[in-house]
Amino acid sequence: MGRSGGGGGRPWVQSSNSRWRYLNPSYYLNRPKRLALLLIAFVVVTFVVWDRQTVSTADHLHQETNAKVQEAVHEELNYTGELLSATSFSRQLVDQMLLAKAYVIIAKEYDNLKLAWEFSSHIRTCQRLLSKAAVRGQSITEVEARPLVSGLASLINKAQDAHYDIATKLVTLRNHAQALEERAVAATVQSVYLARVASGAVPKNQYCLTIRLMVDWFNKPALKQQVDDLRNSPRLVDNSLYHFCIFSENVLASSAVVNSTVSNADHPQQLVFHIITSESNYHAMQVWFLSNDFKGSTIEVQKLEDFHWMNSSYFPVRNSENESDSKFSNPKYIPLLDHLKFYIPDIHPSLEKVIYLDDDVIVQKDLTPLFSLDLHGNVNGAVETCLEGFHRYHRYLNFSNPIISSQFDPQACGWAFGMNVFDLIAWKKANVTSRYRYWMEQNIDQMLWKKETLPVGLLTFNGLTEPLDRRWHVLGLGHDLGLDDRLIESAAVLHYDGYMKPWLELAYERYKPQWDRYVNLRHPYLIRCNSMEAK
Repeated sequence: MGRSGGGGGRPWVQSSNSRWRYLNPSYYLNRPKRLALLLIAFVVVTFVVWDRQTVSTADHLHQETNAKVQEAVHEELNYTGELLSATSFSRQLVDQMLLAKAYVIIAKEYDNLKLAWEFSSHIRTCQRLLSKAAVRGQSITEVEARPLVSGLASLINKAQDAHYDIATKLVTLRNHAQALEERAVAATVQSVYLARVASGAVPKNQYCLTIRLMVDWFNKPALKQQVDDLRNSPRLVDNSLYHFCIFSENVLASSAVVNSTVSNADHPQQLVFHIITSESNYHAMQVWFLSNDFKGSTIEVQKLEDFHWMNSSYFPVRNSENESDSKFSNPKYIPLLDHLKFYIPDIHPSLEKVIYLDDDVIVQKDLTPLFSLDLHGNVNGAVETCLEGFHRYHRYLNFSNPIISSQFDPQACGWAFGMNVFDLIAWKKANVTSRYRYWMEQNIDQMLWKKETLPVGLLTFNGLTEPLDRRWHVLGLGHDLGLDDRLIESAAVLHYDGYMKPWLELAYERYKPQWDRYVNLRHPYLIRCNSMEAK
């Protein structure tokens, strides 16, 4: 059986061992050439195998390196965890170091610099050992830690023998802290008291102004005739006009309130102001308002002593003050002016609606629209102050007393005096003044609230107050420097509540321009008095 193969039809035969053999004689002649080719192929194959083995070895070495790095990181992480272990030597060294650092400070306080240096030296040795252990990635051994721990323990015992015990020191420091806290509280109380005294004091220039005005009263008899004529004016009881009540001892402050109100009113000639002051300031107040122009408005000035019906049985404040009738002019009676707001219907029985203004406010908008505001049957129109969390009933009243806790909600929203709309018809119907007198008598021992008019106002007008838009009355210019400028600009009334009154030197400069623009600083008397104060 035969077949043709490649190579030009060369004959092939099959041998007995079933292998095909080439019978061409040149096959044997070209054998060396074929051997050379086989040798080259062997070399190539060998090189390829060696290269693969080299790559495999490199990959293996890389894997081993990564494994060692991961192992090192793992060991480092274990070491970090060891610092948090209460049983490790590293943790013991760290604790001892912290204690040693405390003793360094104590030793320095007692001028024992040698002991402080010894502690510092041991601390540095501990830090070096901890750094070394972190670098090598191995835990600190007992052999390494023992001498350091023993050395620090010996120093700590030495410090304690020298009465540098930390527990004792902590007690001493706690006593010092308590003493400092008591001094801080005393300083705060003193500063509040001094601020209160300063806010109630009369500046020299205003005292000077009062004296000059009183001299004019006695030197100008015509002024008395003007007062008598005004007292009989029908405008004082005309309910078609707009009536404002002010109770004040301060001439300039009252003038700023009136001037700012008329300056921003659409029809200032329709405004009537009812001012009540004490006898000591009555003549100065009369001369000032008669001698200055307030855009055609009507201004009535009365003194507290003219209201003879205010006897001790009718006025709980006077009764609690335990003062005699002859001491109306005493400075202790000045708070009575704050309480007069609760007697407005008795003072002005013919009026139906009034706006009450404190003497530390400035008016920036026309307030006459408030007279047509519907109070929905309520007596008092006021701006609520509970946007600030602490201006709620519990802030002003003693709710541990059952008289208060049984009748009022501690979370009820507070409101502000300073600019209030009073419906006097609804006032009389609700008998508000009697409610006020009842609560004043209940608080004769001042166990329900301290000496302020707002707490008793919250009780008296509880359930009788109509909330007003916040922009009608913005508070805080006497104690808060952080008021928003936009809120100040949009406010109808600015209230300098607090101790930083705008007529005092301690007033906030940021808020003084709003007040100064309504004070006639070019008045001859003010120029002279200001120049005398400067000297």
